[in-house]
This record gives sequence, structure tokens and C-alpha cells, in this order.
Amino acid sequence: MASPSDRAPLAERVEELLAAGGPLPIVAAGDPVLRRGTERYDGQLAPALLARFVEALRVTMHAAPGVGLAAPQVGVPLRLAVIEDPAPVPAEVAAARGRVPQPFRVLVNPVYEAVGTARAAFFEGCLSVPGWQAVVARPAEVRLRGEDEHGRPVDEVFTGWPARIVQHETDHLDGTLYLDRAELRSLSSNEELARRWTEPTPTTAAKSLGFDLP
Repeated sequence: MASPSDRAPLAERVEELLAAGGPLPIVAAGDPVLRRGTERYDGQLAPALLARFVEALRVTMHAAPGVGLAAPQVGVPLRLAVIEDPAPVPAEVAAARGRVPQPFRVLVNPVYEAVGTARAAFFEGCLSVPGWQAVVARPAEVRLRGEDEHGRPVDEVFTGWPARIVQHETDHLDGTLYLDRAELRSLSSNEELARRWTEPTPTTAAKSLGFDLP
């Protein structure tokens, strides 16, 4: 367990964030907190404070809007993230990307490993890198292990778009941004993406911008 002296600074930081009310400010790329990695959650926040912080992450994720948010994205270096995806996309896109609705979930101390060798590549964005997206090839199926907010063990296999979400958010907890894994020739502004690359898969973008897909 973390000692009281270890817990205090993080608890104080969270209390300060929550005191402002409303959605929390999202940290942008360039802030060192996104690159330092995180502390394993070990009781640094009392249960009531943890519940309030989780709810604030949820509110912030919805307001952004996004489908996932990790604690370091609001300046808190704890191994904690939230995800939720109503998957409001056309059926053709959902089928191509394996995007199915995901209920709200809290991931505590998550780690993942690839299941099999299949990889999938799609445009991906990040709330901490606003205005841009790039193609990222990731394992198509992963096993995620960790805990939920109540300390109950999580051991689950994710496929398709949900697998991409949990990888993206867990990467944040290790100080990794999606751009570290991206095909940089695919980097596109949101405006160009909407104008040129709205197909369910990035096949045309790969041919036009000159990068390979798995």
C-alpha cells in the first residue's frame, strides 16, 4: 500500500481539480505529465474521492467528446482510465471497424497483451492532440487485465474498436501517445480527414499519401 505521505500529494491535486466543478481541463501534448508514466493505483485516493474523480473523468470525456480518458490527461499520474463508446456511426463503418457500443467502464491498473498476430489499421485521434488524426496499426484482439474501481479483478478479451480504445487509454498510462505508434505520413487535420478520408477503412488514404497497411 502507498504510505500516507505518498497519497497526500495526489489526493490534494485531485481535490484541487474537483473544486473548480464541471469538466476538468485536458492536458495537451507537450506537457511532461503525458510522458512520465503513472503510479499504480494503491489507495492513494480515499473511496469517496476516487468515486468523485471517476465521475469527473466521465463528465469530462462526455464533454470533450471522446470515448476514453486517462488520468494523466487531466494532470493526475495515476494508473486509471475510463472508457465509454455509444458507437454512433453508420452500419458500414461499424462493420468495417468492429465498432460496437461499450458501456461506461473504469480501468484500474490495466495492462494488455496481444491475442494472436492479426493487426488492424485505422485513423485514430486523441483529446490531448486536438485537431489531428493519423492511422495507427494495432493488435486486432487484446487481453486486458487489471481491476475495476471497486478492486474487483478484470480479465477480458477485447476485439475490434473496443480493443483499440483500451490500448489507446492504457498506452497513456505508460507515457505513450498514439502518435508514437502512428504512420506519420497519414497525419491529417480533422478538416482534411472529413473532406478526403471518410471511408470506413484507410485504404484510399494509404494509396494517396504513400504508406503501407498491415
